Amino acid sequence: MIYIIRDSATPEQIKDMLQTLQAYIKLAVDIDRGILAGGGAMHADCEGVLLEDGSQQEFIWGADWDPNARLVTFESLINIRPRQNNPSMEILDPEICQKVTEITVHLLGGV
Repeated sequence: MIYIIRDSATPEQIKDMLQTLQAYIKLAVDIDRGILAGGGAMHADCEGVLLEDGSQQEFIWGADWDPNARLVTFESLINIRPRQNNPSMEILDPEICQKVTEITVHLLGGV
């Protein structure tokens, strides 16, 4: 199940988002709007949900959230963006990584 998280996620939402992969949650984080979509098997599915909700693709970045370790990782196919100086699956810009981390911890870390 994919949720758009605008405020702190509930324990039930975290549990639902963990159903697919068990140990971590795939995310698409909109660093402009400060929201994220999480759950499902692919970052692109989460990205699609945000795009349908009005996000702009240039602000959406893929990441994973491990709730047990409280760890964000930044590797996703949706991050390959040569036109935005990111030719890698890994987010290369430390400022973008920081924004993704802040939004993720704020919305998912309090559970």
